[in-house]
Amino acid sequence: MAFDGQQQRKALTALERTIDALGKGDTVSAARAARRAADLDQLGVYAALPETVIAITDLHHGGLPVPDELWDELLAAVGPGPVAAVVEQLRSA
Repeated sequence: MAFDGQQQRKALTALERTIDALGKGDTVSAARAARRAADLDQLGVYAALPETVIAITDLHHGGLPVPDELWDELLAAVGPGPVAAVVEQLRSA
């Protein structure tokens, strides 16, 4: 299968929607967008994203804080760049 830059861009858009939904406390949309990002990702960079986001949303539903280790996993899942800066803002909020 040939690399499709437009599909990879859609994966990045889904990643951005994931983090936006997390910031809004919309756990259902965050989990859905994370799965979409991983499905569209042709490079495998977002493979760990759904599992990490689901762990975060489970804690959110339980009213529990997100531990630093899980924030670190999310940062690793999103990779370097502007989205990571947004994750750091969420982490410190």
